[in-house]
Amino acid sequence: MFAVVLALGFAGFRVNFTPSEPLGLWRIVPLDRAVHNGDVVFVCPPATDVMREARARGYLRRGFCAGGVAPLIKMVAAMSGQAVEIGDDVRIDGQRLSSSRVMPLDGNGRRLVPDRGGPIPPGTVYLHSEFPGSFDSRYFGPLPVDGILGLAREVWTYAP
Repeated sequence: MFAVVLALGFAGFRVNFTPSEPLGLWRIVPLDRAVHNGDVVFVCPPATDVMREARARGYLRRGFCAGGVAPLIKMVAAMSGQAVEIGDDVRIDGQRLSSSRVMPLDGNGRRLVPDRGGPIPPGTVYLHSEFPGSFDSRYFGPLPVDGILGLAREVWTYAP
């Protein structure tokens, strides 16, 4: 069984256990084009203090990305050149991003510190999930485009 799981992993298959996107089996599809707003992607977050704290709090699972975390599945909500404002919710170029309420506390009552917002720097993307408790760019800011592993494609999923 372990060999089958390992083989599927090398073939680009991943199991999503988090409600940020539907639960189930996904596949990483290599990008043969530039990333676009609205793309759902697998991305390895960089090994930053924010990500180390997120791993310690249990927001990130163990995996093969830098810092020993699993790739995230998120939607690209904004790209370089766009502006993000963070208040009670997120606005991109002045337009409210749906399902983007900024939570002051996590599910265990610990304080969440939102990102400060601002222009999306070159070579980065702003990532979002419509799940209210998602750990996404609302809290960690834009991530480097070069951390994107590929597009996320549903193979067999369900939304609880």
